[in-house]
Amino acid sequence: MRSYDFAPLYRSTVGFDQIANMMDRVLSNDGATPSYPPYNIEKTADDAYRISIAVAGFSDNDLSVEVREKSLIVSARKADETEEKTYLHRGIATRAFERRFHLADHVHVTGAAHADGMLHIDLERQMPEALKPRQIQIASDRAVLEKDVVEAKSVN
Repeated sequence: MRSYDFAPLYRSTVGFDQIANMMDRVLSNDGATPSYPPYNIEKTADDAYRISIAVAGFSDNDLSVEVREKSLIVSARKADETEEKTYLHRGIATRAFERRFHLADHVHVTGAAHADGMLHIDLERQMPEALKPRQIQIASDRAVLEKDVVEAKSVN
């Protein structure tokens, strides 16, 4: 795989650090995407999303969901079991993990629930009123002319 140097981008731009950092993160994975634990990302409404992570074998106390610096960090660490068990077959992986999701601007975590071996994290895009598109009413020529006539009469 090729490696790209983004140093010239950092030197010649202001305010685009986030894009360069994202490119660094994507290219630094060397194509190896971690597959544990498996997860789904679904769109539940126009501005709502849900991340579902398979966390079989973990309890609520073993799981941690945290938002830090525009990143959603989901981690799990199994508490040490005091009694040793003898497994004939161990197919349920309960190894510790940390999964990071980069959140876009104005995306907020609204809740998390753990049920049936799945951790569901709900997200919502909450656009500020100032950034939402708004319709500008167009005045007709007649209304503008009438307003100018009224203003001209009031000045005289």
